[in-house]
Amino acid sequence: MLRLILGGARSGKSRLAENFAVASGLAVTYIATSEPRDAELDARVRLHKARRPEHWQLVEEPLALAATLANHAAPGQCLLVDCLTLWLTNLLVLDDPERLGQERDALLATLGQLPGEIIMVSNETGLGIVPLGELTRRYVDEAGLLHQAIAERCQQVILTVAGLPLTLKGPTP
Repeated sequence: MLRLILGGARSGKSRLAENFAVASGLAVTYIATSEPRDAELDARVRLHKARRPEHWQLVEEPLALAATLANHAAPGQCLLVDCLTLWLTNLLVLDDPERLGQERDALLATLGQLPGEIIMVSNETGLGIVPLGELTRRYVDEAGLLHQAIAERCQQVILTVAGLPLTLKGPTP
């Protein structure tokens, strides 16, 4: 099962993804894409860590997501990626303008070939105002395009609002 869980900040998307991972009954590897660069993000990371079961494996990978998924996916394994938009941000701020396209294309090519259960979490940023600034507009555009491409490949897509899952595609949880 390939599942995408979208939602705004503090919408409950990560908690929902963690619940799906627990309910899978599979061994879980949590793939964290964030690079805590300030005290506020560091506090969010600590909150996520405290909520996760201790027996889950943790892989921290801010850039090479496709390779990481390919290395850890296996039958009887659940991979939980949190989150795609942080991964996208890490790639957007690199000095290498080619890397985003390479990593995105690799991820999209890899997703359909992975065994086991894959749960991906991402921030839905396209519901608000059009942001000022070229980088911010590019981020919103790239996130929207990435979500569309991933949703096309997923068996289930869920939008989380106020802690409530709204199924957009696939079976209702």
